[in-house]
Amino acid sequence: PERLDLAAFERLSLFVLEREEAPDACELSVAIVDLDEMTELNERFRGKEGPTDVLSFPCDDPCTVVGPDEPVTLGDVVIAPAVAEQQAVEYGHTVEEELNLLLVHGVLHLLGYDHESDEEATAMQSRERVLLEAWAVVS
Repeated sequence: PERLDLAAFERLSLFVLEREEAPDACELSVAIVDLDEMTELNERFRGKEGPTDVLSFPCDDPCTVVGPDEPVTLGDVVIAPAVAEQQAVEYGHTVEEELNLLLVHGVLHLLGYDHESDEEATAMQSRERVLLEAWAVVS
């Protein structure tokens, strides 16, 4: 996309955290990267060639709080908009819808969701759908 609405990304992240009952004082970061950087990250951390759409890097121990007034750090979500653009065309929806899906997917990973098994994948996709449908109503 020509321009990302970072404020909307922040609102969607907060919406997911609230709906998933994450700790009130928590934080995560979202990085927007180009194809080269996403390719490097995907190869380095997943051992897979080429770029991917979204990566999540949960903190090793998300329950660890640094201090009494410090938020719980959940981790980092990395998104490649160029891949999102390709996938939006492939899946027949808007780039904004694809980016929202990738953000929700990444945040759910930080909250412990996974898709290693078919059962986990079905549960995660179902939760993504519920969250995105609810987001469409309130946004």
